[in-house]
Amino acid sequence: TKENMRSLGNFFLYKGLFALTFWKHISLTIESELFTSVSNNFLEDDSDKNIKSLPLLYTNSHQTKDNFGWIVIQNTTESLSLSEITNDNVKKLITLLSNFRQGSRLQNLTLTNVSVDWNALIDLFQTVWHSSIEYCNINRVTQLSDINSYNFNYSGTSMKALTLKKVLIKDLYFTQNDLYKIFADMNIAALTIAESEMIHMLCPSSDSPFRHLNFFKNDLTDLLFQKCNKLIHLETLILQNNKFESLSKVSFMTSHMKSLKYLDMSNNLLSHDEADVQCRWAESLTELDLSSNQLTDAVFECLPVNIRKLSLQSNQITSVPKGMAELKSLQELNLAWNRLSDLPECSGFPSLEFLNIERNSILTPSANFFQSCPRARELQAGNNPFKCSCELQDFIRLERQSGGKLFGWPAAYVCEYPEHLRGLQLKDLHLSELACNTALLLATALLLMLVLVAVVAFLCIYLDVPWYMRMTWQWTQTKRRAWHNHPEEQETVLQFHAFISYSERDALWVKNELIPNLEKGDGCVQLCQHERNFVPGKSIVENIINCIEKSYKSIFVLSPNFVQSEWCHYELYFAHHKLFSENSNSLILILLEPIPPYIIPARYHKLKALMAKRTYLEWPKERSKQALFWANLRAAIRINLPMAVRESCGEID
Repeated sequence: TKENMRSLGNFFLYKGLFALTFWKHISLTIESELFTSVSNNFLEDDSDKNIKSLPLLYTNSHQTKDNFGWIVIQNTTESLSLSEITNDNVKKLITLLSNFRQGSRLQNLTLTNVSVDWNALIDLFQTVWHSSIEYCNINRVTQLSDINSYNFNYSGTSMKALTLKKVLIKDLYFTQNDLYKIFADMNIAALTIAESEMIHMLCPSSDSPFRHLNFFKNDLTDLLFQKCNKLIHLETLILQNNKFESLSKVSFMTSHMKSLKYLDMSNNLLSHDEADVQCRWAESLTELDLSSNQLTDAVFECLPVNIRKLSLQSNQITSVPKGMAELKSLQELNLAWNRLSDLPECSGFPSLEFLNIERNSILTPSANFFQSCPRARELQAGNNPFKCSCELQDFIRLERQSGGKLFGWPAAYVCEYPEHLRGLQLKDLHLSELACNTALLLATALLLMLVLVAVVAFLCIYLDVPWYMRMTWQWTQTKRRAWHNHPEEQETVLQFHAFISYSERDALWVKNELIPNLEKGDGCVQLCQHERNFVPGKSIVENIINCIEKSYKSIFVLSPNFVQSEWCHYELYFAHHKLFSENSNSLILILLEPIPPYIIPARYHKLKALMAKRTYLEWPKERSKQALFWANLRAAIRINLPMAVRESCGEID
């Protein structure tokens, strides 16, 4: 067309000043790519928030390299990219751009490494303002100096968005208003000034058409836009990475912004406590980013009532107060990287759909989250230091019941405590129902205790434990009385060769056979018999104990009659006690008649044990074998008694 030919002619006029590359020159083409608008090319701040809602422009573009090497030009029908702009060539650039009047197809201008003074930059802006350019990006502006007042003409412009990034001001002393007024009064929809150490920005002098303001990574403070009521069309405000400190002052800043919908205050120094003045936010604000600040639990007293999406990530929040003002419209809440110890209830967030509570201090999250938050569709609670105990069982069951509402399950849900379970995924945690059900555990323990008591009671009755306890008590009392009454006689002196224990029903054999054969004849044996040696006035138990202790041996005449005698059982018990207490071999068992095992009572278990382990003498019915029986019995009880006892025995003889 004639218009394109005219533009090409203008380029060739400035060939000595700029390296020109025609887009059809195939030999110099490096690559073909999609060209996006200003917002995508130069806000490389690792945050998609900075280009939120800005329009995108896609067009075919050919990038070429200049053969002269001193300036790079990228030219298509809609976009132009230049670099290395200095005071030496800026006027020629202005002359070039002045040819692209409104109605031309050039819409996007990108300038990189611009090193000019203030007046040259303003002249460049003024030229762009009256051209066909809609999106202007200037990256790395250095050596900016000689800042002074300028009467900028904003009328009749096609400009929609201006981006300035990494602006370095060389002047140390200048009037701040001369600098900020130029930008504050711009009649465009989007303005970005990023990474430029900017400390302030003026309120526009009249109602501003700004819809998007991005002041990422500067040095702005709480003084910004205070009492400014000219930003009535502003919808997006990004103040990330600045030096704001008071959340309440930020809220008052927005109160005059009647159209504000999105506010990014992340990575500042914001704090708020109960002593601060009440907050007042723009009623239109629906999305707020307060992540990476110094906010505590008190922040919930200073939030926009109509907020829908809220990020409080990376703060110092320990809990969500139950008495907080209700946020009826809140749908998304990000509380990751805080200090929360449990999942919040939804009493203050009735419309909550998404909750992120990762990287907190939650050991055992409550399982009633989805009950208190009926509209919740997704919960991100992974990467917490979970304590894998019984209290966590309900939360694990919650995942099965929720139908996949736990984001990141199961990889992000891992045991941290106790140490032997560290690294185990919650889905693989299996604890017994008995260990985790307190009521069932108590019932089982009570049942086992009752069974144990019943078993012990049965054994006590079966083994006659009360009887043994009673005998032990009597033996102890007898020994105690003897010690108190005659302590000088406690040194036991043997007076008898043997104590005889037998049933009264076997007394005839004892008197006619046992006593005569042992006490008379060769080797006199002194026997202790209850009928002649029990001391009158003492209890039977005490007499039994004394006789057993004063006898070298204890002879038990065993028969079915013996096991039926209560006193024989006493005598056997005390003799057996002496056997273990003195570690002596003092028992002699004579089996007068065979004893069927079934007639031996259960409490005679000691007798059963003695008969099973010890050798006993069996009384022979044949007279020819009786002489050997008496010889063996005499040999078993032979001992040298004290002289007095032997003399007494001799007198008897």
